Amino acid sequence: MRQIIPFLLAGAFLADPLLASDNGVSHAQAEILPGWRTEAGTHMAALHVTLDPGWKTYWRAPGEAGLPPEFDWSKSLNAAEVIVHWPTPEVFLSSGVRTLGFHDDLVLPLEIVPEDPAAAIELSGDLALGICENICMPMQVSVSAELPDSETRADPRIEFALDHRPESAQAAGLVSARCDVEPISDGLRVTAQLELPDVGDDEVVVVETADPSVWVSTALSDRSGAVLTAEADLVPANAQPFALDPEDLRFTVLASGRAVDIHGCEASH
Repeated sequence: MRQIIPFLLAGAFLADPLLASDNGVSHAQAEILPGWRTEAGTHMAALHVTLDPGWKTYWRAPGEAGLPPEFDWSKSLNAAEVIVHWPTPEVFLSSGVRTLGFHDDLVLPLEIVPEDPAAAIELSGDLALGICENICMPMQVSVSAELPDSETRADPRIEFALDHRPESAQAAGLVSARCDVEPISDGLRVTAQLELPDVGDDEVVVVETADPSVWVSTALSDRSGAVLTAEADLVPANAQPFALDPEDLRFTVLASGRAVDIHGCEASH
């Protein structure tokens, strides 16, 4: 079985709920940007994480050595659902290990579906994030804000993040997505063939499963004409082959500041 390096959170959270610090020096802080009510009746707010220069935090799929973020909005009032709109991440390469995330500053749009559209929303979240410079540390964040029920002016910081979300597969011109899934000693190997116009230089493919507990290796990718091939190993906690519906896989193709979001693939056989 390959070596998987876990990040142990229990007992490592920091005392100040809004800060991650080392020897009393803060490296990150978080707040809610209150945002505005949309024409659809939802509320568009954002989590704003400010990091010290040179520090980074992770995308929803952080890579082999990153810490996946966790969000708990259950303490919120008048919030039936909180939808996270991830902007396109950066690709970091350190000592041969690839991770995905954001440096210095992250504005993460949050679209809240209210139970009562005519009432105010109190957004309250307990969050766990990983932040890194030369060392990595967990960051426990508790944030809250009252979101007004009246229309307010759109926040350009949130609008910018929304404008930099990955493109849909349809918009990017995806023709087909086919997958071959085979068992390996400690899980599954997925080989995807994505018929997709060139996204840009140095294309990177990120593979995600519906189960965040499944470890996913860095995908090996190669382009031949119109077809981008990506191969990744999926290893569950019990390190055994498991049932997988290819339609539950998610692929993100990153290159040159662009990203394409592809949901599901068709089994090759």
